[in-house]
Amino acid sequence: MIAPSQSDPPSFCVIIPMFNEQAGAEVCVVRVTAELARLGDHAALVVVNDGSSDDTHAILKGLQPEFEDFHLLEYDSNRGYGAALRTGVAFAAESGFDYCLFMDSDLTNDPADLERFAAEMEKGTDVIKASRFVKGGGMQGVPWQRALVSRMGNWVASFLFRVGVRDCTNGFRAVKTSILAQMQLTERGFPMIVEELYQSVFLAQTFTEIPVTLTNRADTLRLTSFTYDAVTLRKYLGYALKAFLRLPPKQMNP
Repeated sequence: MIAPSQSDPPSFCVIIPMFNEQAGAEVCVVRVTAELARLGDHAALVVVNDGSSDDTHAILKGLQPEFEDFHLLEYDSNRGYGAALRTGVAFAAESGFDYCLFMDSDLTNDPADLERFAAEMEKGTDVIKASRFVKGGGMQGVPWQRALVSRMGNWVASFLFRVGVRDCTNGFRAVKTSILAQMQLTERGFPMIVEELYQSVFLAQTFTEIPVTLTNRADTLRLTSFTYDAVTLRKYLGYALKAFLRLPPKQMNP
C-alpha cells in the first residue's frame, strides 16, 4: 500500500473474520469490495479465515485474483473472533492503515454504511460505532427477545461507560489503528467488542455513532455462534463497571 499524503483521506481496512461461511463468503467479498472501490483507492478488505473446515478457504482463494485490495489471512485451526480481529489489526498496523473497521461476514449490517464511517474518519474521530439506538438506526427482522435484551443491556452499558455511545455492544465499528495497537486485548469471543471499548475509554479522546439498521442473519447461512449467555453478559457488565469506576487496564502496549 502506498503511504497517503497529508491531503488524502484516511486509509482504512475492513476486517472481517470468517468461520465456515461457505454459503455467504463470495457475496460478502463482492459486496464489500464494490463499496470500497466506490469510496476510492485508500481502503482495502482483510478477511481472516479462522480455521474453516468447509469450502470457505477455497472460495476465498478463488476470489483473490479478482480483487487487488483483498487480503486473505488464515489459520489452520479455529482460534475465535477475538484472535481473528487481533490478527487483522496487526496486519493493518504493519501495512500503515489509519483505521481498522470491523464488520461481520453475514452482511447483517449494510456495506453501504461504510461511506458513513469514511466521513467520520475524515473528521479524525478516534472511535466510530454503528448504532441501532440513535435517530435513523434500528433493527429489522431481529427476534424480539434478542432485540429487547440488546436495548436493555446497552442502556445499562451506555450509562456505565459515559462516553456518549448508546450501542456499546455493536461489532460494526472503526477505531484508529494507533489506538488499537496500544491495547492488550485478551477475549477470544464477542466480549472483545466491549473489552475494546473499555480500553478505548483510557486511550481515545473522541467517540461518535452513526445510525445503522441491523437485519437478521439469512436462513441460507449457518446458525450464528453468538448467544446472550450468562458468561457473555457477565463479561460485558464487568468491562462496563470497570469503565464506570475508571479502573485502568492492567497492561497496555507502549
